[in-house]
Amino acid sequence: MQIVQISELDKKRVRVRLDDGYEFALYKSEKRQYGLQEGEELSSGQLEELRLQVLIKRARRRAMHLLERMDRTENQLRMKLRQGYYPEDVIEDAIAYVKSYHYLDDLRYAQNYVLRCKGQKSRRMIQMELQGKGVSKQWVQQVLEEGYQQEDEQEQILRWVRKKNYSSQTADIKEKHRIYQFLMRKGFCPDDILHVLDYLT
Repeated sequence: MQIVQISELDKKRVRVRLDDGYEFALYKSEKRQYGLQEGEELSSGQLEELRLQVLIKRARRRAMHLLERMDRTENQLRMKLRQGYYPEDVIEDAIAYVKSYHYLDDLRYAQNYVLRCKGQKSRRMIQMELQGKGVSKQWVQQVLEEGYQQEDEQEQILRWVRKKNYSSQTADIKEKHRIYQFLMRKGFCPDDILHVLDYLT
């Protein structure tokens, strides 16, 4: 394989691109250590040594570090590793590595997210946010059903309305509009909001 391009990423790192499209980032000291130059050949043995001794070890450490700081979904972790210019095969190895220690678990992430957010956000909003984070539709449905078994949307709306000291007997149209917009931003269904505002307050 030929090294077709070595470009500077920042003061410390370079990005190396091979003629088959394979790309990875190295520290400049590692580039010198391995004697990499544009236009020169990189044997499969050298590339494998780079993968095993540098890229895979670094990607695993980076994945562990990212998960120590905060819980993430598999999709979020994958995106962060891509930002570090790790090749896809190296990312897959790092994902498998942290999964083997149960540090990465989308189902657990979704369960914790529902527990943390269900008092502040609607079921629909939580569903959209979890799917946006890359959690599978099946797991999102499962954790929402588990998390909302004893509580429906209207009870949540009523809690927010009481917290905001809203009363349909004393509120004018402007105040009703304001609380309606607030609850819409929380992701609640318009019909549920109006039912609570008109009949339960």
